[in-house]
Amino acid sequence: QVQLVESGGGTVQPGGSLRLSCVASESIFINVMGWYRQAPGKERELVASITRSGITNYGDSVMGRFTISRVNAKNTVYLQMNSLKFEDTAVYYCKTQTLGQASWGQGTQVTVSS
Repeated sequence: QVQLVESGGGTVQPGGSLRLSCVASESIFINVMGWYRQAPGKERELVASITRSGITNYGDSVMGRFTISRVNAKNTVYLQMNSLKFEDTAVYYCKTQTLGQASWGQGTQVTVSS
């Protein structure tokens, strides 16, 4: 399994921005990298994903506000979060998908509060 290290979480005011980073510990072929989030009492949901070739997919609630990107040579994926809302408060998890295995990070807390 791939070990994932996340960073960039924290507390921001509504309308603010954060950038999350996730680095894979191994240099392997990763087909898809993405971000999921889970708020208290809710199911984990897709935030955004990106293929090795750059094809992106976004959850409806973040489309137009969040941007996902990756640097394949560094096995790194980023999530730029703008115009943050109270409803964006959650634990954000990094995920990677290889040819046959999925790996998850430990999660990082994002809190939007006034």
